[in-house]
Amino acid sequence: MKRIILYFFTHLFVTCALFGQNTAVSVTIAAKTANFKKYDGYFDYYWDEASGKIWLEIEAWDTEFLYVHALAAGVGSNDIGLDRGQLGGSRVVKFHKVGPKVLLIEPNYGYRAISNNPDERKAVEQAFAQSVLWGFKVEVQEGEKVLVDATDFFMQDAHGVVQTLSQRNQGSYKLDVSRSAIYLPMCKNFPKNTELEATLTFTGEPKGAWIRSVTPTPEAVTVRQHHSFIELPDNNYQPRVFDPRSGYFGIEFLDYATPIQEPIAKRYIRRHRLEKKNPNAKLSEAVEPIVYYVDRGAPEPIKSAPIEGASWWNQAFEAAGYQNAFVVKEMPADADPLDVRYNVIQWVHRSTRGWSYGASVYDPRTGEIIKGHVSLGSLRVRQDFLIAQGLVQPYENGTTPDPRLLEMALARLRQLSAHEVGHTIGIAHNFAASINNRASVMDYPHPLVELRIMEQWILVSLMQ
Repeated sequence: MKRIILYFFTHLFVTCALFGQNTAVSVTIAAKTANFKKYDGYFDYYWDEASGKIWLEIEAWDTEFLYVHALAAGVGSNDIGLDRGQLGGSRVVKFHKVGPKVLLIEPNYGYRAISNNPDERKAVEQAFAQSVLWGFKVEVQEGEKVLVDATDFFMQDAHGVVQTLSQRNQGSYKLDVSRSAIYLPMCKNFPKNTELEATLTFTGEPKGAWIRSVTPTPEAVTVRQHHSFIELPDNNYQPRVFDPRSGYFGIEFLDYATPIQEPIAKRYIRRHRLEKKNPNAKLSEAVEPIVYYVDRGAPEPIKSAPIEGASWWNQAFEAAGYQNAFVVKEMPADADPLDVRYNVIQWVHRSTRGWSYGASVYDPRTGEIIKGHVSLGSLRVRQDFLIAQGLVQPYENGTTPDPRLLEMALARLRQLSAHEVGHTIGIAHNFAASINNRASVMDYPHPLVELRIMEQWILVSLMQ
């Protein structure tokens, strides 16, 4: 009797094990994602409405691409510094599979060996630390293709909101997953870039006045963080060696394949790729012009000012031999400012007047700029209007302000737009321009004011 019972349970255990094994093998990506919404693009991914999860399909192993995170919806305090549209760093990364694990690895491009010798390159690669940014578990595998649950990756505090709030002495916060979720309206996919976004809520005890002033309930700070996976540019771009006299920003790395008699530190400038349709022509249209888009959220007459100011750069490109190579227009209605395909001049509101700045997404290997992103503080134009009020009798004719107030404020905004766009195309400050006929928008020129009323008053006094 005991043998019969033992045989029965043994047979049942083996049958269950084989059934479970066959079930696991039979699961396909199509079956797993049958009830999910698929987003086709650079990295195909799926949205599972029932669980609120993002599932990522991966099959290009050890193929490098660009990863960028940004703040899609910010905090609104210049002093804290977490602005709408704020870009994070540009990182070269790759997926690497080890058994049931998928690692997202960031190679160390600060140390290289530019050499045709693979052993020489490997010696440098193994000498310096890399960074594994995340680990995923393989849920389904079909040949070389796998499916992973990437929800936690896209809902992490990649932009460092907790760290920033702590450093600014605004309180001790932590990410509250129960109050966070994938933000579907800005989850999109394109042939060369994958875009995902999440609403993140940070809870804690507020300690600073800044966070209290901009958050309705400062114990819960909710923002949105954006993630971009971007195909790296092709190898046809020619890096340009940095020269400090050029006035450009640069990237720097150490090249251990450099001959001993030459400097080991190498630097390239950061710039857009621009090529002539007719390389032999003195003046030629570009193969692909640089196009910048101005935020639709800026009201008129403000919106036209940054469009006009940024367009001044076309003069510089014409002087370099390019015709209509730099274009500025209004942002399309359905475009996302953080989509890497758009160079953007964004209109950023804060509770107090703050900085404007120009940032870029660029290839850390070569310095090629892929996306320019300007943040214009919206209260700057109002402050310039107030400065103008102090220079004239602004309401001499009643309640209608002198039109020169708005004229000056918009003129300053044009200059500011041109200045910050200059940073996004790779150009640094030029603090010598103010005393050289105000020759560059890359300086911080003061308003050019003529004291005409004062001269008339002095003239009348002398005659009397």
